[in-house]
Amino acid sequence: MKTALITGITGQDGSYLAELLLAKGYKVVGTVRRSSTTPYERISHLVDKVSLLSADLLDQTSLVDAIEETKPDEIYNLAAQSFVATSWTQPVLTGEFTALGVTRLLEAAKRAAPKAKFYQASSSEQFGQVQETPQKETTPFYPRSPYGVAKVYGHWITVNYRESFNMFAVCGILFNHESPRRGLEFVTRKVTDAVARIKLGHATELRLGHLQAHRDWGFAGDYVDAMWRMLQQDKPDDYVIGTGHKWTVQQLCEEAFSYADLDWKQFVKVDQKFVRPAEVELLVADSSKAKRVLGWEPTVHFRELVRMMVDADLARHRKTIGDGNG
Repeated sequence: MKTALITGITGQDGSYLAELLLAKGYKVVGTVRRSSTTPYERISHLVDKVSLLSADLLDQTSLVDAIEETKPDEIYNLAAQSFVATSWTQPVLTGEFTALGVTRLLEAAKRAAPKAKFYQASSSEQFGQVQETPQKETTPFYPRSPYGVAKVYGHWITVNYRESFNMFAVCGILFNHESPRRGLEFVTRKVTDAVARIKLGHATELRLGHLQAHRDWGFAGDYVDAMWRMLQQDKPDDYVIGTGHKWTVQQLCEEAFSYADLDWKQFVKVDQKFVRPAEVELLVADSSKAKRVLGWEPTVHFRELVRMMVDADLARHRKTIGDGNG
């Protein structure tokens, strides 16, 4: 039985990855940050099937201890300050988690489990002001936010440890991937949750920023399969993961609202408060390398994804009403 250690197991990707690995017969261990509350909503159905250890990307000793105790075959680093907008208001904290946190975990792995295969969650935000379209593994990085800058550091330090210490360390440059488990602050979930609340009479408008930004949106459940495939290869390498299709935020709104028989134009308001200091206009993936080497392809189409998320938010709000908590 292989053992996998997942940082960020309580997040969207961590929960889907834990499900995938458990189905493949892994022993799954997740790290969680010490907190007065236990935010395990996304893995509530898994807590009796996985082991949870207290560790923090800001604390080197806790990472070494977690790896020594776990002795993992595979390490998936999914923990980060992962919200782009927050990186503008908390840039230093974002750097500590999303950049230096990767170094701490790599160093801990080098000392405590040098043979473990290591996955680093890189991001399409690293491309930022894109230098070519679509973006592939050789496209130069030009990040446009503190989050993007921190992710570039995390990417290159992973490559550096691979080349310097002969570690099996890979970077998955994942484009936007969503699901009903996506955080409410992310634009896809912000839209589908608003659609559900408006449909049920709990809200009257949705305020958004830049409606013409293009993104390549896929399903998180597909993307964790790509992560796993990267660590099953004979040689470590980096891969771009995305659908190859681009949609605007406006098209996202059109799809979500129309699915609920609503006209998005009646409810969506542009609010300058949500416009970023430096905008990323266009991200779309060229995943031909992943298709060729990993045999990976997305299975969930954009419209199917949006409808899945609207259905889940409608069901959640209806349940809240039924429970008398709404």
